[in-house]
Amino acid sequence: MRGDVRTQAASNSLFLLLPANSSAGGAGRADERIRPYTRKWESSIMGTIDELRLRAVPQAARCDVRHDVTAVVFSTGGYTGNVYHEFNDGIIPLYITARKYNRKVVFVMLEYHDWWMTKYGHILEQLSDYAPIDFANDNRTHCFPEAVVGLRIHDELAIDASRMPENQSIQDFRRLLDDAHRGRIKAIVEEEEEKAAAADPRRTGGGTKIIRRATALGKNDKPRLVIVSRNGSRAIENEADLVRAAKRAGFRVELLQPRQDTELARMYRVLNASDVMVGVHGAAMTHFLFMRPGSVFIQVVPLGTDWAAENYYGEPARRLGLRYIPYKILPTESSLYRHYSRDDPVLTDPVTVNAKGWQVTKKVYLDGQNVRLDMPRFRRRLRDAYGHWAAQRQGQQL
Repeated sequence: MRGDVRTQAASNSLFLLLPANSSAGGAGRADERIRPYTRKWESSIMGTIDELRLRAVPQAARCDVRHDVTAVVFSTGGYTGNVYHEFNDGIIPLYITARKYNRKVVFVMLEYHDWWMTKYGHILEQLSDYAPIDFANDNRTHCFPEAVVGLRIHDELAIDASRMPENQSIQDFRRLLDDAHRGRIKAIVEEEEEKAAAADPRRTGGGTKIIRRATALGKNDKPRLVIVSRNGSRAIENEADLVRAAKRAGFRVELLQPRQDTELARMYRVLNASDVMVGVHGAAMTHFLFMRPGSVFIQVVPLGTDWAAENYYGEPARRLGLRYIPYKILPTESSLYRHYSRDDPVLTDPVTVNAKGWQVTKKVYLDGQNVRLDMPRFRRRLRDAYGHWAAQRQGQQL
């Protein structure tokens, strides 16, 4: 919408003020409705999104706040609460849509959530120099010279550089994430140093410098492997065996158990400093976006999840520049093996079972399955990951 655009929260409307001596009919379509969320192909979730009315009118309320930059209007409803969808349906499309404005843009948010702003506010600050507007709870009339209603999406966790200004890609988005979290990570490190100094004053005496956890690995240090641990479905039942095997393979191992309220910067700090990430297919695998290009991502692929694992995480990880190593489990490594006969299609033909619909897939393969890794098989993946790290390190030293 270009011209004199005005908001009206009470009627969930955006008005385009028509020039004098013009009519709505002469301006083309004068009344449209839109739900500004990216998953247009999913009617069930789109039905939950607040609808905006876009109207061309000869007059509207006077401006309470006049802006001289574009508005980008979008919803943080839908699948918000699931980190995959928060990035795929929201944050990356926001980057795609707003990047060309070079921060001279105001975000107008439907279904505004304080927790969402707390989680992603650092990223929004990289995309806009202005405070966002909570559309439903701001009854002032905001006026803009232009409004873009809705966000553009390219593919799963993807940015098509050919459709972006200056051919910006997912790697550029990754660098923006670095910029967004750098300040907060520095503050976290300083807080930890202060606590450590208070607990043991000798650590700061005599010129001794506290080693920061986020610093680069030294020449002789072991590579760091992070296991993204799951509780509930698709948990690794022999996780302790995995930890021991990874240590024996030459890694420093850290278990990362994200919760709903885990600060994103803390997740970013751990994974950005890691060399290998291991986890079972699920939304938490989205955090591969936090890893440095050239790192290794090992995704454990449970029964019945091959397509989703590859399309939602495998291929996007390769585009980011990670070494992606899938580990497709055998039926004997699935907890389903204990509950179904050996010739049941659940074990022998997941494609046919998945064809029965999403609800069946969710019940059987996503919510009803854990994994128990065959450690002799999985050690080969660990050796591949270590070999990749060693080759990368040798190349850096040449």
